[in-house]
Amino acid sequence: MPHTFDLLVIGDANPDVIIGPLDGPLPFGQREQLVPTGALTIGGSGAIVACGAAHLGLRVAFAGRVGDDDAGRYMRDRLAAHGVDTEALTLDPGRNTPLTVALTRGDDRAILTAPGTLAATTADDVPPALLGAARHVHSASYFLMPQLATALPELLRTARHHGATTSLDTNDDPAGRWDPTGLDAVLAHTDFLLPNAAEARHLARLDTTDPAKAAARLAVRGPVTVVKNGADGALCHDGEHLFTTRTIPVEPIDAVGAGDSFDAGFIAGLLHEMPLPQALRLAAVCGALSTRAHGGTTAQPTWDEALTRLPETEETPA
Repeated sequence: MPHTFDLLVIGDANPDVIIGPLDGPLPFGQREQLVPTGALTIGGSGAIVACGAAHLGLRVAFAGRVGDDDAGRYMRDRLAAHGVDTEALTLDPGRNTPLTVALTRGDDRAILTAPGTLAATTADDVPPALLGAARHVHSASYFLMPQLATALPELLRTARHHGATTSLDTNDDPAGRWDPTGLDAVLAHTDFLLPNAAEARHLARLDTTDPAKAAARLAVRGPVTVVKNGADGALCHDGEHLFTTRTIPVEPIDAVGAGDSFDAGFIAGLLHEMPLPQALRLAAVCGALSTRAHGGTTAQPTWDEALTRLPETEETPA
């Protein structure tokens, strides 16, 4: 059956207010501190992935829940302006749209999120027809949407039944539990797991600073594991082989959303039938290029732009 969409993203969508960079600790005591920049932009891991994939030329649909308020309509309209289909973005009249404030300092940031509709997002927000209409289904922010997380194994199983490949970026767990029991049920239906290095260590339950060891442990649990490792590049473990890639030189302005742009690049590479090492290289390029401007979507590259910046990669036996 022909697919209407290349990619369905299931996940979070909220405005990001990005403030910084701070030049020291954040003072309380009703002190006002001036910073160089502030921006209101598209936020939420799922929404940034969707926009990045659309920039790369994919046909993208988004399924999730926001409030029927100014912030929710802002997200709906901005996603649509980036070329993302928002027919499955529910506007909830009884709850507020989530809101995130990101405070940046150097290459680090503190993230404050008011969850709003996130806890109310369920499988009902994902139309069954969409699961059969996409070539790939990606889920984001697993730990922020507990009701959706419970239903995710069945949603991904259904997508695979219809011939789709699947991926998951859990993002951080604010509770710090990392839910190994529930996550195993999801990984059984996940083709690609896309954590950053810190998340990979927590998910693998390993006391190690080596992301390759964490990736190998996670790959044993089912999915090809792709780990974002900041300035050190990225790596991918398919259960037998380890692939690595370096990053590319850019003048970074804002790293917010870089991991989500990486995810979009990796998925685009897969859907263009690139082998894993090349998809990994493309992902690293997309993540790096996204840091050239404030906000997670402003500097996301096009397909042609990303292809011109592909670095070399290495393959190392596991």
